[in-house]
Amino acid sequence: MKGRGGHSVTISHVTRRFATETAVDDVSLEVPAGEFLSILGPSGCGKTTLLRIIAGLDFPDDGRILIDGRDVTHLPAHKRPTNLVFQRGALFPHRTVYQNVAYPLERRGLKREDVRAGVEEALALVRLDRLAGRRPSELSGGQAQRVALARALAAKPAVLLLDEPLSALDLALRKEMQLELRHLQERLGTTFIFVTHDQEEALTMSRRIVIMRDGSIVQIGTPREIYDNPSSVFASTFIGESNLLFGTATRSRDGLAAIQVGGHVVRAATDHEIADDTSVALSIRPERIRLNAAIAQDDGWNHLTGVVEELIFLGNRIRARIACGGTTFWVEEPPTTPDAYRLSEGSTVALGWPHEDGRLITVDELAAQDG
Repeated sequence: MKGRGGHSVTISHVTRRFATETAVDDVSLEVPAGEFLSILGPSGCGKTTLLRIIAGLDFPDDGRILIDGRDVTHLPAHKRPTNLVFQRGALFPHRTVYQNVAYPLERRGLKREDVRAGVEEALALVRLDRLAGRRPSELSGGQAQRVALARALAAKPAVLLLDEPLSALDLALRKEMQLELRHLQERLGTTFIFVTHDQEEALTMSRRIVIMRDGSIVQIGTPREIYDNPSSVFASTFIGESNLLFGTATRSRDGLAAIQVGGHVVRAATDHEIADDTSVALSIRPERIRLNAAIAQDDGWNHLTGVVEELIFLGNRIRARIACGGTTFWVEEPPTTPDAYRLSEGSTVALGWPHEDGRLITVDELAAQDG
């Protein structure tokens, strides 16, 4: 199936209200043609409602939806160049795999030979052409989702919308299909908008991620941008794991902020203008913290001493919970490093991280997005 190229999607000041809540609150977003975009957020954040509005299964109270520059705000789903894959594929149980995939093509009145070509192409794309004669009850969960994907792709939509289509699969199959979907999108060039609550899915598959909370967009960026530079406490904890230190900061002359956290003073690089006694949160990823011999003995690092309270073996890494006075840090180490071998509960360790590895979140960001 040759990709004919996706269409751009413009979401302009879209709001959707229900009786007791605002599910989507003045959301604006540009999705370039051919992009793989993930909308990430907890249950109830508005991500599925927004996807349904793009699909034409729901309509906004305010705002507009444009696809490839055309206003489709009030068009029903069947008149839009989109297709939607649900969390569960919703296959027709009485139809074969072939007949399920053929259904949208037959509805369009295509000739029999064109339907056959479209079905064969779509099934080959998801590597299920050998199962064309089976019924849904004879398929595994992963195979059924592939059929649903093939049915959606057979119609060659310019925008493919995916509503948590992998959430019902087991972990190994979910990881496999994450990569398959990413490679499929790259081959086709179709615009993919993928809704998920799974941070690893979003990081693995997307060119950009939109984080939503309480009906609004919290942050937009590439996976690397959002992981390395979260704009809020919520973003820092929803994407990946983070140590959060709350305290007061002062901008020092060397371009670093000095943060008072409990009985400690740590430093972080920042571009913000910070007044004395500014309330801040400092976000440090567990894998950025180093132990003992791995710590650089220079002025560009923060240095603390703590006691190991808990060790958790996770196969490819060891997680250590370390108490430094009234502050607790989670640290991750590969299990093969000398420092990891020497770790034991109750032992005293030195820990540290470079000044630039902490992300400083100011009081304005705390109030705006995490209040």
